[in-house]
Amino acid sequence: MKVFAYLRLSGKGQLRGDGFPRQELAIRKYAEQYGHTILKVFRESAVKGDTEMADRPAWRGMIGELADSVTAIVIERLDRLARDLMVQEYIVQDCQRRGITLLSTVEPDLLSSDPTRILMRQILGAVAAYDKAMIVLKLRGARERKRSRKGKCEGAKLFGELRGEQQTLERMRSWRQEGANLTAIAARLNAKGIRPRRGAKWHPMTVQRILKRPL
Repeated sequence: MKVFAYLRLSGKGQLRGDGFPRQELAIRKYAEQYGHTILKVFRESAVKGDTEMADRPAWRGMIGELADSVTAIVIERLDRLARDLMVQEYIVQDCQRRGITLLSTVEPDLLSSDPTRILMRQILGAVAAYDKAMIVLKLRGARERKRSRKGKCEGAKLFGELRGEQQTLERMRSWRQEGANLTAIAARLNAKGIRPRRGAKWHPMTVQRILKRPL
């Protein structure tokens, strides 16, 4: 079977490491074992695992090039798509809707609708989300130690803390209280020409992540 390979690194600092070579080697070994032909390798550089697929240039390009002759994508493992469980499930469902076969070098029957397979996929997603949370805590601890030594260390600010974002956040909360769903809120923001902090436009999952944070 003819396939595309998809690789992802979440941070710029990882570009100097062995992340891409390791992923590509695992995928090529897998393809050779099962008789697949890799027609093209797509590399997503410095894109975090909770980023929507529409804001991933390599993923967009790959989906755009899929044709009748190539309907399968090989990844090293599920967390190379995303560490966030909701994003993982969204991608899996989107692939199923598009008729795309998603293959993992370590997780068989990735797109299976069997309840046991779904449970295992969600468990792996939860583990990846836990790992991500531990990394965040580790970085936060490092910032706090640096702040205690030097008196200042700025981390990433939540949406609404930067200049100009508070009004947008208040609009989102007001629309939500009025009963608008996440898709409608994202559409309203895009229609008003309000840009998110990252990416070209708003997506429902971005809105959800922002609104589920405590006031």
